[in-house]
Formats: sequence, structure tokens, C-alpha cells
Amino acid sequence: MNSSPDIVIIGSGVGGSTVAAGLAATGADILVLEAGDFIADRPENRDQRAIFQCGHFRPKETWYEADGTGFNPGNYYNVGGNSKFYGAVLSRYRREDFEEMQHGEGVSPAWPFPYEVLEPWYSRAESLYEVRGNLGDDPTEPVHSGNYAYPPVPDEPPIADVRARLKAKGLHPFSLPLGVDIDAWLSKARTPWDAHPNSRDGKMDAETAALLKALEYPNVRLETNAKVTKLEAGENGRIERVHYRKNGEDLTVAPKLVILSAGAVQSAVLLLRSADARHKNGLANSSDQVGRNFMNHNSSAVIAVSPTYRNTSIYQKTFGFNDFYLSDGSGGPPLGNVQLLGRISAKVLKGSLPWAPEWLLHTMTSHAIDFYAMSEDVPNPESRVMVDGDRIVLQWQRTNWDAHLALVAKLKAVLKSIGFPIVLSKPFDKRTPSHQCGTVRIGNDPANAALDPYCRAYDHRNLFVVDASFLPTSAAVNPALTVASQALRVADHIASQDLQVGPLFSRIQQD
Repeated sequence: MNSSPDIVIIGSGVGGSTVAAGLAATGADILVLEAGDFIADRPENRDQRAIFQCGHFRPKETWYEADGTGFNPGNYYNVGGNSKFYGAVLSRYRREDFEEMQHGEGVSPAWPFPYEVLEPWYSRAESLYEVRGNLGDDPTEPVHSGNYAYPPVPDEPPIADVRARLKAKGLHPFSLPLGVDIDAWLSKARTPWDAHPNSRDGKMDAETAALLKALEYPNVRLETNAKVTKLEAGENGRIERVHYRKNGEDLTVAPKLVILSAGAVQSAVLLLRSADARHKNGLANSSDQVGRNFMNHNSSAVIAVSPTYRNTSIYQKTFGFNDFYLSDGSGGPPLGNVQLLGRISAKVLKGSLPWAPEWLLHTMTSHAIDFYAMSEDVPNPESRVMVDGDRIVLQWQRTNWDAHLALVAKLKAVLKSIGFPIVLSKPFDKRTPSHQCGTVRIGNDPANAALDPYCRAYDHRNLFVVDASFLPTSAAVNPALTVASQALRVADHIASQDLQVGPLFSRIQQD
């Protein structure tokens, strides 16, 4: 036995790092196991040819579709998880996202609690991640109990021009809530932060905003290059051992409490691969819901071009609009969110168009502005993550695609109406993880949910799953802040319900 910490957290993405930050002050002995390592400060971090054309940071792994077709997923394994590359948009779900919502294709179910329950934790997460933003411009924004602590990241002049054009058309562009210290980011190199790795350069990701704060406490330890291979449950249902592999050696720890935060795909995979004689379908899976209801936002890049528009911006990604979020604008079903992408340069675009010379792409991109259209993927039990021996099988069944096509069409019409005669679009596929979620969802009924509303497994009272897999719906906004907010709520629950003055985890030990 390698050690017996009080808590083992598996994964250091937004869920794992934030719950570690929330628990650090309890004094519990906390071990964070991360399959990857720190992202080093290297020239490739800001080299767009290395990132987008050569795939320098893409994982060297293959997942499979149900028919056996292999593909290279865009999931990252490093300290901070996928957030090291994210666009740092830290939006709240709309209040309506917590309620049942009828879509053009299917129903998005209600959460087991309303927005108001999570609202105080949203405020705490915004503080932890030092979110820059401004309230009052987005009519769909839910009530906040406090203002953002930092002003929004400023529009560059060409972006301010397009924001003004949209506003003149009656739309409601708003400043994106961003976890970016723009001065620090640009002092390193003049590139966007979106899809660029962060080596402590000013982006507030899971490592820099949460994990580093947790590691300031002597009771919190991080072990890198430690890939968890199995959870072992005892006869009483408690998780008794965590097995992992590091530097070719098989190791084991025996924690009192386990928090699984490996991401929507890998958390489901680990639970399924941990099947035993008592849990033949995998751990936490008496409901047969583990791996099911996989969701991935329907999303497209939309590039608007005008010969009279000159885009000299560096980062670009500062505003969005939700005018088609709660309806199609004419009383029809919801369509989704629109926001700017990080600036797409010729070097970036060539990654998708390898046959085109960079000089030609530069001619286009210098007269273009780049948007990201995002629509909800409604949960479907047949959209699922499965395992086949060593293979990960992803059977993603898109839902609500017609609504997404309608959103892209609306966006194209809007952009043409404000002076961009050429508007191109390209949907993202499964190789681009567009906010993967679901697979181990929360709910009030253990018959159709693996976790209770505090992310505790119904089948294993000392197991929590705290990452995007717990989300019962995908909504149509970036989910990172919602994951972080629930992680803080879960940490508070663990501290108040499972930790007591004196010997730690006495209640769990009695279960």
C-alpha cells in the first residue's frame, strides 16, 4: 500500500482542481492524481503552426465509433486538463436552463435544484477564477448576488466596430465573462488565448486559478503522470482502493473518500472498467446510466468576410449575444448562443485548409471576423460512452441539429445585414471536444441517475464524481463555470457533512 490519504481526487481539470481548492482549508490529507504533467513554458505554446498545423499538443490516442472507425480525440491530459487550452469564457447557465425546456428536437430535463441554489456558488467561483465581465447588457443573464470584481476585457477597435453594428440592428451584444488577465497574456506574445496552452501566462484555468491555491496548503499533494486504472469497491460498497500506474509501476492508495474528476468520457470509462463480481455493469451503475446521455455542444465556426473591413485585432474574443438563446426570435424554440472565437489567423486556418497557401489565407483573414455558434445537445440515453477491452467507444448521437443549423442561418443573415457579404461556416465534429458532458449525471431518483444532487454516488457513499459528467443538461453556454460552482458546493457539503472536528471522516467510516 502506497499511502492512505483522507481524500484522493482523480484528475486536475476544472472539477478536480476546484473541489481541491474548496477542501484545502479543512486540513484533510488530500492527494490529487493527474494522468499528465505540467505544460512547460516552451516556444510551441504560442507557435500557431505547431499548435494548429502540426498538432504538437494533440494526444497520441485513438477512440472508436460504434462501427469500429477510429479517430483522434482532442482531449488533453495535463495538469489543469482541457482548461489549459480553453477560451476562458466563464458563463453562468441561464435560470431557464435549470428548468425543463422544450427544444425543436426533444426536451431538456429540469435539474434536481433551481438556479437559486447554485447562485451563491457561481459568485464564489467567479471570484476564484477572477472573472472579468459586466452586467446589464444581456437580457438573458440571470440575477447575480454581486458584480464582477474586474472590468471586462476591452474590445479592440475593429471588434468594437462590429459590436456597434450589431447593437444598431437591435441585437444585444454583451462582454463575455472571461478568466484572462489580458495585460499578462499579451506581455508574453501577441496571440489569442483561445486554443493556445497556458503556462501561467495570465489565463485563469484550473491549475492557475484553483489548483495552485490548493497546493499552498501543506495537506494537499499533487502526483503527476499517475494514470488511475481501477477503483476497487469493498463488500459494503465503499471504494477501498484506487489503483494507478506511474512510470511503469503499479501503485495503490486506500483513501477514505474518492472524488472522480477525470472528465465526462474518462470518468465514465473508469467506472465501467472497474466492474467486479458485485458490480458487473461497472461501479456507480445500478441505474445503468453510467456512460449514457453523453452530450457535446452542436457548434460551428462562422467566418464573415468583407473587402471593406480590416481586422487588425490580436485576440478578438470579447463579446457574444444571446438574442436567439431562449427562442428563435419569433416565438419558436431555442436556438443557442453566439460568441466571438479567438482571432483566426492564416496560420490557424491552414490547419483546416492544408492545401491553401498562407499568403492567400492571410488575404482573407485580414478582412474577416470569426464567430462561434453553439446550440444545446439534448440528453439521449443511446448517446453514450462504452468500453470494449482497452478501447474507448464513443457512440455520439447528435440531437437538436436542425436548431443549430437554424442558428447558423440566423447568424449568417445578421452578419450579411451589417456589411459582410461573404459568410462561411464549418461545423465541429467529435475530434473537437465542444464541452463534453453528461455520462454520470445527478438526479433525485437513483433509478435514473448515478449521483445525488451533491454528486455523491448512490451506490458508493464515499465516492463523488465532480466534473462535467454530472451535468444533466448541456445548455448552450460554456459549462466550465457551472462545473466549478458545483465543485465548490460539493466541497462545502463534504466539509460540513463528512468532515468533523477531531478524527476526519468519522461519519463515512460508520457507513
